Amino acid sequence: MNTALSPEHGPEHGVAKRRVSNTVAAVLLGTTVLAGTVMVAVPPPALAATAATGEMRGLPDSFAPLVERVSPAVVTISSAFDPARKEHARSRTPSPRRFGALPDDDDDDQPESGARNGVSLGSGFIIDASGFVVTNNHVIDGGKEITVTLSDGARLPASVVGRDDKTDLALLKVQSDKPMPHLEFGDSDKARVGDWVVAVGNPFGLGGTVTSGVVSARGRSLGAGPYDDFIQTDAPINRGNSGGPMFDLAGAVIGINTAIYSPNGGSVGIGFAIPAAIAKRVVAELKEHGHVERGWLGVRIQAVSPDIAEGLGLDKPRGALVSEVTKGSPAAKAGLRQGDVILSYDGKAVGDLRTLTRAVADTPAESDATLEVLRQGKNTTITAHIERQKDEPQVASVEEESENLSLKGITFASLNAERREQLGLDDEVTGVVVAGVSSKAGAILLQPGDIIEKIDDLAVTSPAELVRGITEAEKSGRKAVLLLINRQGDENFVALKLGQA
Repeated sequence: MNTALSPEHGPEHGVAKRRVSNTVAAVLLGTTVLAGTVMVAVPPPALAATAATGEMRGLPDSFAPLVERVSPAVVTISSAFDPARKEHARSRTPSPRRFGALPDDDDDDQPESGARNGVSLGSGFIIDASGFVVTNNHVIDGGKEITVTLSDGARLPASVVGRDDKTDLALLKVQSDKPMPHLEFGDSDKARVGDWVVAVGNPFGLGGTVTSGVVSARGRSLGAGPYDDFIQTDAPINRGNSGGPMFDLAGAVIGINTAIYSPNGGSVGIGFAIPAAIAKRVVAELKEHGHVERGWLGVRIQAVSPDIAEGLGLDKPRGALVSEVTKGSPAAKAGLRQGDVILSYDGKAVGDLRTLTRAVADTPAESDATLEVLRQGKNTTITAHIERQKDEPQVASVEEESENLSLKGITFASLNAERREQLGLDDEVTGVVVAGVSSKAGAILLQPGDIIEKIDDLAVTSPAELVRGITEAEKSGRKAVLLLINRQGDENFVALKLGQA
């Protein structure tokens, strides 16, 4: 079954559907439903009594006063584009999140209610009286003419002030002879799971539509990239709601609706919004610079699994393991090394990879950051001078060769000229080749053709060095060793457990 994670209106026919990651799908599709049975929750007597008057604790009599107050600042956004760009959009796999794009569903048989004659439709909202408008980047991506339609039907041409594909946000500007109604960002960090929310937008091109629900979850990652940090809601969100606001009961914007989880392209009660805490900062930078400036450290990191934590001597999985340091980067200049575990960044514990990624991105360029690092079992402090984010080059190393050896069902071979040619490796790649794997444990971690570059923090250039390192670690009573492997150009650490075949 292909289950789509869809921006409500993307550049293709105004709609782009996305398959959600297997992990998310497994969770969401794991719900058990009793066929032919309707389960009705009966409230306790105290709640039932107040529910009869419509005043259950936290539930307003009506959302009408809130909607009347905020609706004038919610707009419809139409973006005219060349119909020929449909094929171009497919060729670059469009996504509401421009990094880590999720694959396109290419469902041409489904009616695209939000797109008419080369026009994609979405939502947005005004954030100040002078006419700045916030929406999703994928709503206006590729558009030649952008029009903002106000709640009273007035149509105003809009210009793009700035856009950020990494967070899928865009800032537009319209001109008006009088001050415009506008909204304010709220504190999304205070939103709790179970809090009421209201969404206003333009689903399927129908115009201003109001839906309500609750915050279903916080900090959701959709596998689209390191900046994932969505608010999940069961307020019905459909195609065309993209870029529209999600309100708390005070009428403050706590999220920007951007994607849905759906097997059919319509709402199934699982929608996602960009938190205001992220949007507020990005929009401010777009307004000031026209783009977002992010800090850059210059490392490639991977999660610390339980096995890796055991191999490193950590009490539990935590921090971010450095699998690659970019040559000439702030990390390299600061002395960070491959195999270091970054435990904290500027005094804040690194609980997972996204924590570190966002912290570095939020650090102003040309400022210093202090990192607590675990290196070879000892903690050390490193100061890095953060630079402006840029494209990250790859690193390389050196090379030597030796005989073939086997250990624990894994055959290790020297990296000679013949194998380099077979594997398409240049002369700068160094290490030991995995020539074969016969054990179950080894097959979980390694594949023929993998290049083992290091054991723990020591580079290996021959099978003898590698086998000796594994054997000595096992004799010393260690439960696991870390192997740095290069698999088709990507470097990652794996933990090889000892004492097992």
